[in-house]
Amino acid sequence: MGGTGVSKSQVSRLCQEIDERVGAFLDRPIEGEWPYLWIDATYVKVRQDGRIVSVAVIVAVGVNTDGRREVLGMDVGPSEAETFWTDFLRKLARRGLRGVKLVISDAHEGIKASVAKVMNATWQRCRVHFMRNVLAHAGRSGRRVVSAFIATAFAQDDAEAARQQWRRVADQLRPKVPRLAVLMDTAEPDVLAYMGFPVADRGKLHSTNPLERLNGEIKRRTEVVGIFPNEAAITRLVGAILLEQNDEWAVQQSRYMTLESIAPIGDDPLVSLPTLAA
Repeated sequence: MGGTGVSKSQVSRLCQEIDERVGAFLDRPIEGEWPYLWIDATYVKVRQDGRIVSVAVIVAVGVNTDGRREVLGMDVGPSEAETFWTDFLRKLARRGLRGVKLVISDAHEGIKASVAKVMNATWQRCRVHFMRNVLAHAGRSGRRVVSAFIATAFAQDDAEAARQQWRRVADQLRPKVPRLAVLMDTAEPDVLAYMGFPVADRGKLHSTNPLERLNGEIKRRTEVVGIFPNEAAITRLVGAILLEQNDEWAVQQSRYMTLESIAPIGDDPLVSLPTLAA
């Protein structure tokens, strides 16, 4: 196009400007109450000490008592270990995150333990991921029947009816698929946690699906890069993607959840920041 290229100093200046914008976005104070919080991770490759390794990029999205959703934070770390998730949630709490009633994520022990340690909130195990685990035990020929059986519990009107139906299904499956029945016994309170929340919100609370589109965009953009030179480059790109998405949500006219459905659960703050050991 007749251009002379971009100098190293121009690239450096552009990166610095992006880093400042992304840093301000990711470190901004979190105001108000956030009853619902979705957290999830995706993996990207980075060079470290002459090796290529996979690192976790974790993202948190919340819905406040106005029914608006925002990207609340992100971090990059070596794995989804409990210490990593705990540090991440503590950072959110220090920035002002409060009022969390339900945390939705995949069934990772590190996440579950961190939520219990940092937040006085209910944990929802992603229903979609759970069903994938269930169907792996059902065998190819039995997947459709098992899926239909378990879906009858999700179709109930209230939490108690769902629990009773869940147990009936588990008992029906126990003679032929005992391992599946045990899995259902263990997972019951976590998979059905969302049933204790307003009916109008449940369709968005039972899984990490609200994060899937965002994670898909992160994956699409990071795959173009392939291997990142360092973690700062990951934060720069992913942070910019999250900032862009957050701005898009901010200008949307409609709320993600209605004021009528979310108002009853947005009363008192339920996030605590544990005392750190000296």
